Amino acid sequence: MAKPKPEYDRISELKAFDETKAGVKGLVDSGIKHVPRMFHYRPDKLDKNSSVSNGIHVSIPVIDLEGVKEDPGTLRNIVDKVRNASKSWGFFQVVNHGIPLSVLQDMKDGVVQFFEQDLEAKKKFFTRDYSTKKVAYNSNFDLYSSPAANWRDTLFCLMAPNPPMPHELPEVSRDIMMEYSKQVMQLGCLLLELLSEALGLQPDHLKDMGCTQGLGMLSHYYPACPQPELTLGTTKHSDNDFLTVLLQDHIGGLQILHQNQWVDVPPTPGALVVNIGDLLQLISNDGFRSVEHRVVANCVGPRVSVACFFSTFFLPDLRTYGPIKELISEENPPKYREVTMREYAGYYNAKGLDGTSALLHFKL
Repeated sequence: MAKPKPEYDRISELKAFDETKAGVKGLVDSGIKHVPRMFHYRPDKLDKNSSVSNGIHVSIPVIDLEGVKEDPGTLRNIVDKVRNASKSWGFFQVVNHGIPLSVLQDMKDGVVQFFEQDLEAKKKFFTRDYSTKKVAYNSNFDLYSSPAANWRDTLFCLMAPNPPMPHELPEVSRDIMMEYSKQVMQLGCLLLELLSEALGLQPDHLKDMGCTQGLGMLSHYYPACPQPELTLGTTKHSDNDFLTVLLQDHIGGLQILHQNQWVDVPPTPGALVVNIGDLLQLISNDGFRSVEHRVVANCVGPRVSVACFFSTFFLPDLRTYGPIKELISEENPPKYREVTMREYAGYYNAKGLDGTSALLHFKL
């Protein structure tokens, strides 16, 4: 009589993986040919069809910021485009954004250098303690709570308002991380001015609410995957911040959910991807949309990206956020209750990237 198969012990597999501190890259470097079970998604979560594979060619808006500060007519035109993109897509790409191409390239190179250095050098930054550490390297922030692990490793750095001391940052990418975060902060301030005006508010409204106070930088490394049909680089999710500015490399893989259809966001040389976060949807009372997106795994790799999150989650911020008073009326009553950033992010992180929006929990 055949012995019964031992039951799958997911927790043991997760712990064994985590204890190596080598991440997904460590699995690939070890020469694995099969994706471990902890990364497997249910087939219904892996629908790889996109608008392109269905023969429909749609693309997210690309907004040229050239002349935004020089000419009132140009500014009005850009604000209109930002409004339309934020309402209907929740995503857009920006070109002529003021960050030099050399800085973008150096930042991507810095991510590769961090993840491809000797494991012992990376291990110094390994932690799952985000509450006291400003710099944290690991694989999957929600490793123990998500239904399946993502095929990626991440370096998290809190870059504002109190950035790490230079010696606290990884030596191989220290200078470019400091320079890039400074430039992204300037761009984020401009984008939030445009978004304020797109809501019909004064340019400084969102800034005065604290939307530009905190900046978290997530550098992602997606190794080549031997069986990309079994897993994802990043699960379907929306972002738990006000605004995200994403730098992606030439490989691609980012998709957004638009009208129940996955739409590819092809890498555009020199462009940055901008998306509305959950908190901006909440305070705009659904005026702007925080849209679900994901990253598909690929066998090319490694893919790198840098996501900069504008959020006050990292601060001891007791302020409550609710729909902006100027935007609500009898015809447009508030759709969400007031919430602190800590409560929102706490719920989001405990839930993990399970494919559902955390916003639903805070609806009135």
